[in-house]
Amino acid sequence: MSDSSSKILAISVGNSRTSFGLYEGDEDSGVRALSNDDPGAIAREILEAAKELAGADESRALLATVNPEFSESLVATIRPGLDLDLLLVGDDVPVPIEQAVHEKSGVGLDRLLAALAGFDRVTQACAVIDAGTAVTVDFVDGEGVFQGGAILPGPRLMLDALSARAALLPDIELREPVGVEPFGKNTEECMLNGVFHGLRGAVRHIIEGYAERYGAYPRILATGGDAHVLFDTDEFVETIVDDLILKGIALSWRKAVGEETEAPLRLSDAEGAG
Repeated sequence: MSDSSSKILAISVGNSRTSFGLYEGDEDSGVRALSNDDPGAIAREILEAAKELAGADESRALLATVNPEFSESLVATIRPGLDLDLLLVGDDVPVPIEQAVHEKSGVGLDRLLAALAGFDRVTQACAVIDAGTAVTVDFVDGEGVFQGGAILPGPRLMLDALSARAALLPDIELREPVGVEPFGKNTEECMLNGVFHGLRGAVRHIIEGYAERYGAYPRILATGGDAHVLFDTDEFVETIVDDLILKGIALSWRKAVGEETEAPLRLSDAEGAG
């Protein structure tokens, strides 16, 4: 069965936010991202988006999560009003990417989906950066095999940790330190410089290590809620794709070609966060 005309509602539940969008083939529409601080708003927006698929042939809702507890609650809220089959990525729908890692069950679905979509976009070796609660930097080789990567604390997590653990450091908002000198002139500037340039430098160093090990320089893509803040002005990062994980969900469904399962949705079995 061809799924070229199938329409899906892709939902990605992260640690800090939930994103979702409508996809038909490679085309997307209505992509949204909301903070997990307001689960009611997320549920309402998802149900509203699902109405656009009413009556569409082969329509599905696909959910990928690295936050099982939040997802359990979300699904319980939306399921009564969702007139679509709801499938779990990684259980009902596999992520079609080969992995060369020691513990495959320990790799977060978000990392695999971003890697899948990143390789599909460039069709060559690539490094995929996902800048969210954590910053992950993963490598996919030229054959499309997920080789693993690195996990760093995200910029907001770093700022929160500094203010929480150091009595004299303030609670500040993340922003690019535009106009700030390399040597910060006050505490806020020093914190922003450290987090912003520290993460940029770490990502560059990690990817240079990938290139040395692989013997060739990969294409570099970034995604995630803080990707633009961190990398918009960084020439090292070639492309920022806002919804790379959602694109990975849509791609997983297309590659499944209708391989549906009668197994019930089991969010408690979702792969752990990477």
